[in-house]
Amino acid sequence: MSEEVLYQQSGGLAVLTLNRPAVMNALTGTMRRQLVAAFARAEKEARAIVLTGAGRGFCAGQDLADLGGSPEGVDLGPLLREEYDPVLKAITESPLPVIAAVNGVAAGAGASLALACDVVIATESAVFLQAFSKIGLIPDAGGTYTLPRQVGFARAMGMALFAEPVKARDAAAMGLIWEAVADEDFAARWQARAQHLASGPGLAFSGIKQAMRASQGNDLEAQLALEAEIQARCGASADFAEGVAAFLEKRKAVFQGR
Repeated sequence: MSEEVLYQQSGGLAVLTLNRPAVMNALTGTMRRQLVAAFARAEKEARAIVLTGAGRGFCAGQDLADLGGSPEGVDLGPLLREEYDPVLKAITESPLPVIAAVNGVAAGAGASLALACDVVIATESAVFLQAFSKIGLIPDAGGTYTLPRQVGFARAMGMALFAEPVKARDAAAMGLIWEAVADEDFAARWQARAQHLASGPGLAFSGIKQAMRASQGNDLEAQLALEAEIQARCGASADFAEGVAAFLEKRKAVFQGR
């Protein structure tokens, strides 16, 4: 099997690289299966995950050639449920913080993949494109869930209906992503951000991710109860004890992620 997803792990950081640069890392069934396996491996070996793309693009979305035959004979429902849903759940349900380092165009399902991550850092030359309506489809791979929650109803509808590219700087300004970085500084920036997460209080980061994602469906009462539950767990951790000690001793904390 070809390595359509490269896996590197060092210093508690797992970097997953979509590896079909000749076709802008367009998604195949093989790539989706390898992504799920890579996330499962990273949860055993790392404390933070970065998802990025090889070459000049992040991900151009679904590889239409990989569908096989005529598009008229393809049932996209099972494809989404059986192949895309596991990838999105691997990202969102992972206890580890996940950074999307968007090194170029993120289109269609590729944009959905990036925006499902916990933090998106993009190079200034990157663009985000909800390309689905150009081929008679709706945003999928979680796109209709993610977009209105990140940028609001009006912008989400405009992005989906008009299918116009959004530049990284504009994406950051509207709250679609965390930050856009000058191309020459991009690699150093996402690596520094990722190392911050990999060396930080892992239990707290996991709790932040759990609570923030749960808040999208919880009412206030449920969210307050969840906060208390997670905070009790964090308060009993070695990292909390270390953080308090470091604060009192005026030194940098050395977290163990537990």
